Amino acid sequence: MTALTTAPSARAKAGRERSLLDLVLRARELSILGVLVVLVAVTAAINPGFLSAQGVEDIFLNASILALLAIGQTFVVITRNIDLSVGSVVGLVAFVTGDLVSAQGGSMTLAILAGLAIGGACGLVNGLLVSLCGVPALVVTLGTLYVIQGLGHFVAHGRQINAADVPQALLDLGSGNVLGVPYLPMIAVLVMLAVGYYLRSYPSGREFYAIGSSPEAARLAGVPIRRRVLTAYVVSGLLAGAGGVLWLARFGTVIADNAHGWELKVVSAVVVGGVAIVGGVGTVYGAALGALLLTTIGSVLVVLKVNSFWQDALIGALLLLAISVDRLLALRMTRILRRRNARHAT
Repeated sequence: MTALTTAPSARAKAGRERSLLDLVLRARELSILGVLVVLVAVTAAINPGFLSAQGVEDIFLNASILALLAIGQTFVVITRNIDLSVGSVVGLVAFVTGDLVSAQGGSMTLAILAGLAIGGACGLVNGLLVSLCGVPALVVTLGTLYVIQGLGHFVAHGRQINAADVPQALLDLGSGNVLGVPYLPMIAVLVMLAVGYYLRSYPSGREFYAIGSSPEAARLAGVPIRRRVLTAYVVSGLLAGAGGVLWLARFGTVIADNAHGWELKVVSAVVVGGVAIVGGVGTVYGAALGALLLTTIGSVLVVLKVNSFWQDALIGALLLLAISVDRLLALRMTRILRRRNARHAT
């Protein structure tokens, strides 16, 4: 009888610990969502026009490209790597795509495919250098950042692509909507859902987390580490290429160094969104929320007529706070897992 009562009790305790662990893992996304709601509510109370239909649409439009880049960056960061070249890729692709579609008889479809191919090629180079050559990701992507910037300036030769030269069909992609929902947020959400489902539901998707959690354990378990890291960089490059095409569609007028400095914004969005910079933890949903939060902060400061300098200061403070909270949550999870291991051992 004692055995019968002990077993359910043990199972109940294990269930409570699993629930607590799940709560800790979800705390990142929930905290970002809570901060976002409070920020919007306070700003709307000060300036009711902040929540006008146009104001909300602008926030989502501005956050869409950053969210798309953050989703690609998440793939890389969860494997304990980083991609600092995404901003340069966006600038290069936006200009090259604009140059192609503004040419006499230029095909919009071929131009978009060329933009995606450029992004994928940049990701492939990064992935090969990191996964096959073993060069640290920070060094590789910092180097390719400057190489791609230089290539963009070489291609541009000081020129500018004007919105008047871009086909209206492409511009409609950046400003149009279906049933009142703008295309850009819709694209970002669809990509987020697809990537999030893959990382959560497929064994190959879980392998990215295994690499970030413990590369040595993943290797012993037979995870193809080099192939997965290479895939992560290619995905990041492809989404950066897509971001470049959408940048052109959104703004119309582009120069070679558009999105200059965005690599830090993307990394900030990912880390603030709960993706651990040391790898193995985080979701694309959190990264997208992080992108939305950073974009909303920028809009709030404009509405409240605060000096733009404070935007960078707040982003830096959020980054430090996110890393600190992430460390505390990691320690909490470690204690939970140790208790579970100790219980199973006895």
